[in-house]
Order: sequence, then C-alpha cells, then structure tokens
Amino acid sequence: MPAVGRGMRLLAILRCHRWFVAAFALGGLLRLVAMLGYRPALWFNDSYEYVSVALHPYRPHPIRPNGYGFYLMALEPAHSFGFVVFTQHLMGLATAVLVYLLLHRRFGLPGWGATLAAVPVLFDAYQIQLEHLIMSDALFILLVVGAITLVLWHRRMSWRIGAAIGLMLAFTVLTRSIGLAILGLVVVYMLIKRAGWRPIAAMVMACAVPVLAYMGWFATTYGKFGMTSSDGPILYMRTALFADCHKMGVDKRDLDLALLCIVVPKDKRGISGQGFLWWNQQGQKFHIFPAGSKFSVEMNENASRFAMRAITSQPGDYLTVVARDFFRAFRWDRPVYPDANTYMQYEFPRAEKPLPNWELYRGRADSDAFQYEHGSAATRIVAPWADFMQGYQRAIHLPGIVLGAVMLIGLYGVAVRWRKLGGPVLLPWLAAVGLILAPAATAEFDYRYVLPAVPLAFLAAGITLRHGVRLPRALRRASGRPSSATSSAPATADT
Repeated sequence: MPAVGRGMRLLAILRCHRWFVAAFALGGLLRLVAMLGYRPALWFNDSYEYVSVALHPYRPHPIRPNGYGFYLMALEPAHSFGFVVFTQHLMGLATAVLVYLLLHRRFGLPGWGATLAAVPVLFDAYQIQLEHLIMSDALFILLVVGAITLVLWHRRMSWRIGAAIGLMLAFTVLTRSIGLAILGLVVVYMLIKRAGWRPIAAMVMACAVPVLAYMGWFATTYGKFGMTSSDGPILYMRTALFADCHKMGVDKRDLDLALLCIVVPKDKRGISGQGFLWWNQQGQKFHIFPAGSKFSVEMNENASRFAMRAITSQPGDYLTVVARDFFRAFRWDRPVYPDANTYMQYEFPRAEKPLPNWELYRGRADSDAFQYEHGSAATRIVAPWADFMQGYQRAIHLPGIVLGAVMLIGLYGVAVRWRKLGGPVLLPWLAAVGLILAPAATAEFDYRYVLPAVPLAFLAAGITLRHGVRLPRALRRASGRPSSATSSAPATADT
C-alpha cells in the first residue's frame, strides 16, 4: 500500500481500539518510569540462582527448572539486566494485548469491556514490580496466557495448532514445573470439546519431547528421572506447621523419618513454614543436614515420604492450612507474609543496598551479577521516578477481594453453562483457581503466586459477561423473562 494509505489504515485501527490503545500507552509509560527509577533491575532471593544458571549452564538446577536461566543466557550478550527487565515489561504488555484480543475479537466483548479486563495487568503496581525483578514470573504469565489464548481462539484445531500449543506449554513447564498442571487442564478441556485425537496427540508430543529430554538430562546428572529434587523438601515445608510425629506413628526404627520430626512446640511454630526449609533456626530438624544435601535425591524422597505421612495421618490439619492459604489471596488488605524480608522484596525499595555475596554453583551472587552485567548490577534508585513508583504502588493495586469477586463471576459462568461443562469459561477459570490452589497445597502462600491467576480470572469473567447476566432456567421460566440480557456484542456461539 502507498505510505499515505498505510498511515490512514493505522489511524483507523487506533481509533477502532481507542480505549485499549490509551490504556496500553499509559501502562507502557508506567513501565518506563519504573525503568528510569530503578536501574538496572530489582532483585529477589531467587534471582541470583537464575543468573548462575545463565553463566554456568552445565547442570539442571536441583530446585527449579532451568528455563528462565536459559532465557537469561540468550540475552547475556547484551550484558544488561536493564535490557532483561525491558523485555519482561514487554511481556507484561503482550499479556494485556492477548487478554484484550481474545475477549474483543474472539468473544465479541465491547472494546471498553475487553480493556477493563486487561487493566489489572497494565496498571497493577505489583505486576509492574514483578516484571522489574530478575525472576521467571513475567515469562511464565505470558506463556500460560498465550497457550490458553491459542486453545480458545480456534473453534476447529489442526494438528499444527496443537503442536504450537504443546511447544508453548513445554516452555511453560521448563520455566516453572507447575506448568505440567496447565498441560493436564488443556488436555482435559480439549477432550471435553472433542477437538480430535490429532491435535491432542500433536500437543502432547510437542510438549513431551523437550520436557522428557530435560528430565533425561536431570537423570544423568542426579540419578533420578524428574524435573527437580525439591518437591519433597518443599512439601515438607508445607506440613511442618502441623506435623505431629506421634499422630504420624514415626518411631526410631524409621531413622530417616525420625530425623525429620519437628521438635519445636506448636505455639512457637509461627504462621509460616518457610523457616523449616530456608532459615536456619534452632530446633528445626531440617537444618541438621548440610545445605548442599537439602535437595539431594535421597533427601527429596525422605522429605516427600514424611510429608505424605503427615498429610494422610492428619488430613484435617492439612486441609486447614491449605484453605487458610488459598483464601489469603482474597483479602482486602495486604498483611506482611510470610515474613518482612520476603514481603519487602515485592515493594519498590526506598534504599539502595549491595548485592549479597552468597556462594553459588561455580560462583558467587555478587560476582556472577557483575560478570553478567560487565559492571555493577546493584539496584540504583533515581529520583523523582522512584518516588513516583513508590507512591503509585501504595495507591494502585488489585485488592484480593476484587480478584475473589471476579473469580465468582467466572464460577457463575461455568455454572450457567453446566450442560456444556462450563463452555469456554471452564479452562481459564480452572487455570486461575489451580494457580492459586497449587502453591497453597504443595508449598505456601506467596503474593507473587497470585499474579499469574489474575489475567486468567478476568478472561473467565469477560467471557461470562459478554452476553450480560443470565438467570438460571427455572427462574427465567417463573419470571417469564428472556433467556439473556443481550449486549452490544455479536452473538457468537460458545465453543
């Protein structure tokens, strides 16, 4: 097309999507302010392990998959953590674009309504702060939303699309192992929707090949076919708050479990199980083992056996702590949890501090970061940009109770479509619930584990409300009202 024609077409597209374009531009501006205020990046405790993987990719990491470390390795020639967080901010913006396009173009939600569904990803201060951390979460969120978008976008799915979804889910699994649960949900959804055996088989195969290759690499290194050797110790951490070795029937004859028994009185165990795994506190038995052996294959098996014994012996106590942590995500306030140090790592900091000098695999935290950056990588706080982001974070974020209300809308959407087993609402809603429930069941509540569920919950709510609110059939018959309160969106069939 001539240049003038292309320009007119672009302007027409921008006018057509003016609500989202305005929100997108403001979201991008906020991310620019964050990059100006905090240079080159923000750091979390896990960040240094990812950098270590990028610089020394000679083994699978025993605690978490190497996917994000490989992503850092791909960007390492730029020698800039600022560039890393720039790409992560682009991922956050891309996630918002996927939410908007899926709801507006595929499900016919009005432009302003689809924009509202993308608002939390664009404007939540904790989402922006998470993207600014050297962490895997922004990549994980984009991959999950991208895979679900591909599934819901196509009414009829070819084996090529199935393979593309499988590859995206494989990258999701290699970024965070909870991605395996997302794969399971997608397979079940495609079976319910009768997508056909070819796309399902292509998806499973495309996901299985890289994941199994990684697990084979893990097996050659550690002698165990798996993704990590940390699931046992982390589940041990989950049960440490309530495990009672007398109720579990552990005696001295089973030495491996006896060594793991908790001896701290229940009234001194606190509200978090983090200390039983990560913090070396007196009386917590996991710390009688050297740090290097906490995540060995043998320790993983013993800790897993201990945790499963605790769960089966005390199911009521286990369900209590799981329910408590699950519903913690839906509070109006944001209390300090699990401890002040972890909590403050999700806040835009007010003071600079040097990077730690922890010993890592073939390196050290501060020296590895220096090597990657080719210079100092400690966070520099620059006014007035940092001051603005601190104030913005205090005022603008998604309260948990609002997320809970949005998830109830999605639940309503599943319920009214019960004859179709939830229709297209089912997949994003179950994925959102699963991403909040899984950490509560296998590890512990953490604020950053809630954010991946947000775009999925708003997707489910948006699909639910695209035709307005429909009453249950019995009430419609009794009142004589029509089947739905139609909206301006086109009437597209549930698939």
